[in-house]
Amino acid sequence: MNKVGSMPLADMLQDLLGDLSDPSILWQAAVIIASAGLGWLLARSIRSAWLHGRDDHNGMLRIGVESFARVLAPLLALGLLTLGKYFLARNHLHVNVLRVAIPLASSLAMIRLAFYLLRRVFARHGQLGAALQTFEKLFALVVWLGLALYLTGAWPDILRFLEHTSVPLGRHRVQLSDALQAVVSVVLMLMLALWAGAALEERLMGVPGIHTSLRVVLARTSRAVLVLVAVLLSLSMVGLDLTVLSVFGGALGVGLGLGMQRIASNYVSGFVILLERSLSIGDMISVDKYSGKVTHINTRYTVLQGLDGVETVLPNEMLISGPVQNQSLTNRRVRGSTRVIVAYGSDLAVVMPLLQQQAASIPRVLAEPGPGVGLARFAPEGYELDVGFWIGDPENGTGGVVSELNKKIYALVQSGEIKLGIPTFDTRLLDAHIAAVVARNAQNSGNS
Repeated sequence: MNKVGSMPLADMLQDLLGDLSDPSILWQAAVIIASAGLGWLLARSIRSAWLHGRDDHNGMLRIGVESFARVLAPLLALGLLTLGKYFLARNHLHVNVLRVAIPLASSLAMIRLAFYLLRRVFARHGQLGAALQTFEKLFALVVWLGLALYLTGAWPDILRFLEHTSVPLGRHRVQLSDALQAVVSVVLMLMLALWAGAALEERLMGVPGIHTSLRVVLARTSRAVLVLVAVLLSLSMVGLDLTVLSVFGGALGVGLGLGMQRIASNYVSGFVILLERSLSIGDMISVDKYSGKVTHINTRYTVLQGLDGVETVLPNEMLISGPVQNQSLTNRRVRGSTRVIVAYGSDLAVVMPLLQQQAASIPRVLAEPGPGVGLARFAPEGYELDVGFWIGDPENGTGGVVSELNKKIYALVQSGEIKLGIPTFDTRLLDAHIAAVVARNAQNSGNS
């Protein structure tokens, strides 16, 4: 029997050919088929039991559980294969086929677990970018290449080469095996930290008792702390002295102070905005020449979606250093109005309540505070009336309500219930204008 860590290809093929003529091949085949089938059934049962009775309107829980079920199936199959190999070996039966099946199941489980973590961190909404798909393919290729090297027995030679080869790093020399271990450790710990941060963020954003801004702050802070702890822990695990990071920290501070002032200011401003709760997702704000609904508040920038659908990315520093009009800070009521000029001689005691009724009949107009009509001024054409109203959904704008109100006023005009003021025409102004034009033409003719 060959050792597990060394499996030369010639010996492996010889053992497999020997098992084909042995009755124990049927037991090994039965263990492989049973492990694969039971692993799939158990994963499906666990997924159904977990989702039973749970209501997830966004579908994120269902997507996460279903994607993890694809990871759980090969993991369960791997455990069953290991148990089957142990019991067959205890009964002095050949297990050479299982010695090949176990690394295959391990590689498949490793690939699916990596895919699950990557997609939970970088593609939580189901959108896979080209870079992520390329990385997944490269990772799968590396895993299958490592499996091929293991099966052919090349691992001991590669490990020996890495342990006896070193590269200069400052005043010291570092073995390639230690460097590779450090890289793998950092990558794995970072992936676990990012996955834990994403899971914690989803949990925090679903807590109804916490303000939206506070939830975002807790999610961002927890992710940053998890990443920092993962990096420090992974570096200490490979034996790297963490005191050397003090030099890097000093250099980073100088770099931030000299060349990254605006970026650092935007990050600090983002946390200030979230902590002060001066802005929240869904608020209608106006900044400089931009206005719209806040859709995202990130640590560096804030996304503003206008009523025309155009999204504007505003640096957070702009929201701190300049004035901001927030239509939804303390309440969501916003006033809108339209003006109409009625003819002199109209009975305002009848016209004004009639216009107020038209505004109150629009569904989006609030009943409290209710609409009102005021006499704005005495225009040359007639009485200029201001018809004001309040709405409770500023993210939809006031343009639709104004248009609906104007159409109702137009219907009143058509029915004759109100009479619009008509501009008076002064013939003396027309005579003066004609005289000026004639004089200018005569002057031009004389000059020519």
